[in-house]
Amino acid sequence: MASIFTKIIAGEIPCYKIAENERFFAFLDIFPLVEGHVLVVPKKEVDKVFDVDDELLSEWLVFAKPIAKAIEKSFDCNRCGISVVGIEVPHAHMHLLPINTADDLNFTRQKLKMSEDELIAAQQRILSNL
Repeated sequence: MASIFTKIIAGEIPCYKIAENERFFAFLDIFPLVEGHVLVVPKKEVDKVFDVDDELLSEWLVFAKPIAKAIEKSFDCNRCGISVVGIEVPHAHMHLLPINTADDLNFTRQKLKMSEDELIAAQQRILSNL
């Protein structure tokens, strides 16, 4: 069965797309820890990040790099943090988040509830800096 991320990539579920190429897809997390929280996933559905083949794994960071730089330009933060948790969805994915402290990467915190207008605004901020 296809993961929710595979369905998003296929256009079966709408998203706030940030970037895409032939191997990767990036979109806003609709239940973010902080505004500007982006998910970056390989299009090839693999459950665990360390099961992703070496070539794809290295390309993944190269794909994510300009998105991380755009996040840093778009939000008031010290840097763009990266986290790979991999528990919620059985499809390897990385989280890119604007952070000021390590606690901004605490996935046990309550998620934000953002309106569609707020998500679109966050998406546009990032896209304008890509």
